[in-house]
Amino acid sequence: MNELNKLRDQAYENSLIYKEKTKKIHDAKIKNREFHVGDRVLLFNSRLKIFSGKLKSRWSGPFTIVEVFSYGTVELSQPDNPNFKVNGHWVKHYFGGDFPAMDVLDLQLSPKDN
Repeated sequence: MNELNKLRDQAYENSLIYKEKTKKIHDAKIKNREFHVGDRVLLFNSRLKIFSGKLKSRWSGPFTIVEVFSYGTVELSQPDNPNFKVNGHWVKHYFGGDFPAMDVLDLQLSPKDN
């Protein structure tokens, strides 16, 4: 009975060690992003479907940060459009010149004639 308790305790300790190691690896991969008013950012478009453009970038923008709220929420602005709020995890810093405008043709499929 004592041997079973020892094995159980060792397994519990090993699982704790494993969890600590995986947490360190996971935390090392997280990028700490700090945004300030006036920064230019790109917004991740999670609703982009695979069939709309396989090689099309999922990042849109650039947008300008108008306000930074608590808990990572940011308010973005774009010329000729109203401001909107998004989670800070969906944006990344934009370092570059003008973002090339991508023209995507909307293909309208007509029903097949039989």
